[in-house]
Amino acid sequence: MTDSLRNARRVLRWALPLIGLALAGAGTASFAGSQETFTAAGPGATQLAVPNFAVLVRRYGPAVVNISVTREVTQMGVQLPPGIAPGNPLAPFLARRVIGNREEVSLGSGFIVSADGYILTNRHVVGDASVVDVKLTDKREFKGKVIGSDALSDVALLKIDADNLPVVVTGHPERTSVGDWVMAIGSPYGFANTVTAGIVSAKSRSLPGEAYIPFIQTDVPINPGNSGGPLFDLDGRVIAINSLIYSKTGSYQGLSFAIPIDVALNVKEQLLRTGRVSRGRLGVAVQEVSQSLAQSFGLARPDGALISMVEAGGPAELAGLRAGDVVQAVNGVEIGDSADLLTTVAKIRPGQKVNLLVWRSRATLPVEVTVGELDSNGSPVMTPKPARLGVTVRPLTPQEQQSLGVDHGLLVQQVSSTGTRTGLKAGDIVLSVNETPVTTIDEMAEQIRQARGSVALLIQRGASRLYLPVSLS
Repeated sequence: MTDSLRNARRVLRWALPLIGLALAGAGTASFAGSQETFTAAGPGATQLAVPNFAVLVRRYGPAVVNISVTREVTQMGVQLPPGIAPGNPLAPFLARRVIGNREEVSLGSGFIVSADGYILTNRHVVGDASVVDVKLTDKREFKGKVIGSDALSDVALLKIDADNLPVVVTGHPERTSVGDWVMAIGSPYGFANTVTAGIVSAKSRSLPGEAYIPFIQTDVPINPGNSGGPLFDLDGRVIAINSLIYSKTGSYQGLSFAIPIDVALNVKEQLLRTGRVSRGRLGVAVQEVSQSLAQSFGLARPDGALISMVEAGGPAELAGLRAGDVVQAVNGVEIGDSADLLTTVAKIRPGQKVNLLVWRSRATLPVEVTVGELDSNGSPVMTPKPARLGVTVRPLTPQEQQSLGVDHGLLVQQVSSTGTRTGLKAGDIVLSVNETPVTTIDEMAEQIRQARGSVALLIQRGASRLYLPVSLS
């Protein structure tokens, strides 16, 4: 995520006066039912209906909650001996570092999805919380329990101990069109139950660092404190969770992004069923097909997802996919761009076989792939080996290979107490064992199995490379 992306929340500011002035200069206003109808002047005039959201707010507003989160934050400071002022020339030499904890309180929003107290919100709202307080519109307050969360989707599930609660009705984001009116309710800057409205600006929007979520973009005013609140359609159904804004100031600038509710409900069901969230993965890095690339590959249109790198030993390589292939469809569903491929595969159950339509050498061919698993943190799920060294490793993702400038290697994830003797540290990259490059867990395990007495590991640690002699006895 770029520095311009900030946690979402919302408030209406100056928007209605500006709209009123613009419409007053463009035509005349009349009222019909629950909508204000504005008739544009001039030939071919059309009527534009501005919705009245009052009925929706009265009916579904009570299901929106205010969330207050307390976190313990560790801070490092400097302490001077008594009698030594900060400006004293000896202060830098006498100062000592001290570590202390303090409590930090932040605010967010959420909405009730079951009468027995389950609440959806954003992970960044409740992450690392020591205390979660939930306040309803009727001023009742409850302690919230975090049932689980998912880093990739930024969705979290809470539970409060209550019954017969008001609930929202969930809708279908795919039925929402660009230009449709939408409404948000939340607690921007702590102003609980603030209502704002706007239109859908775009759909299936991909953001940096958020490749697995097809965001709904709106111009609904969202500000800090709105995170986790619902986005309603005109039928009063929740179609998304407000999550992010694109801003250079940290406040609303007309670009708000929401997580489709079907994504959030899938996370909720997995958390309730297994306590964790898993997604399908192919083990590839992909990029967009530009018009010039389409011409180079002999494609009629710049559609599909171009594979730029294939993970060694991953599902795609095992199926025969390679760099330069353009994935055009998954199980008959057309792939428009690289984000389409990632989000489509992520919805598929790991271990399931899928049929891809691939463009290669100016011809299409079918490829069957057994989908791998991606965990909640975006890491491939692998068997923790090799235990003989007392470490847990996994293959590098294509993105990690690109950033590190390597085409092979295994990432050390954990080092047990017995593994400390090896000299390996979490974050090290094992490049070779006894001069044999390794790209898969099985390759490393086989090299260790064949070794006698000790092995020489070539590792990359930061920007440096070094050999570690490791005894196997």
